[in-house]
Amino acid sequence: MGIEIEKKYRLTRERRAMLLRRLAQVKATPRGREFEENTLYAGGTLDEETEVLRLRRIGDGRAVFTYKRRFTSSSAIKHQREDETEVEDPEALNMILEALGYRPALVYEKRRATWQVADAEVVLDELPFGLFLEIEGDEQAIREAERVLELADVEAEMETYPGLARRYGEEREGLIEARFQLRLPDA
Repeated sequence: MGIEIEKKYRLTRERRAMLLRRLAQVKATPRGREFEENTLYAGGTLDEETEVLRLRRIGDGRAVFTYKRRFTSSSAIKHQREDETEVEDPEALNMILEALGYRPALVYEKRRATWQVADAEVVLDELPFGLFLEIEGDEQAIREAERVLELADVEAEMETYPGLARRYGEEREGLIEARFQLRLPDA
């Protein structure tokens, strides 16, 4: 069982630009950019308040299947169980999940750029509903990255991406979607 420890912040465009300059100043190591489509499933025995089944399709053709369970906490630094594995055939996995009683319930897209800052992974995320920063590592690494990146005045975002996607996405036939440009079905 893996444990993910992270802190998330909502950014303005100006703050994002300042952060990009700061990443360059501190010589953060770039780790790449990617586009993601995240499909979350509902049904089965999932407690949708605390658990997630996610199939992430990444622009380079990879796919990753993840189970997450958030631990109760009022801290801005979140701890959650996270188990994931690469998937060779995401369409086959989707059919298996549906056969087991799970159905796609939420889809959100994300553009992600990743850096390494000391012992922390720093990601800048763009979603259809906003700009975000996530820092992942142990609590000491997160605090050190906050210090190095001069984030003392940036407020933490306590809501999850799925929660935000539910709030800002569009519902179509029981599926909530938060996409950069919603694709309409062929007429």
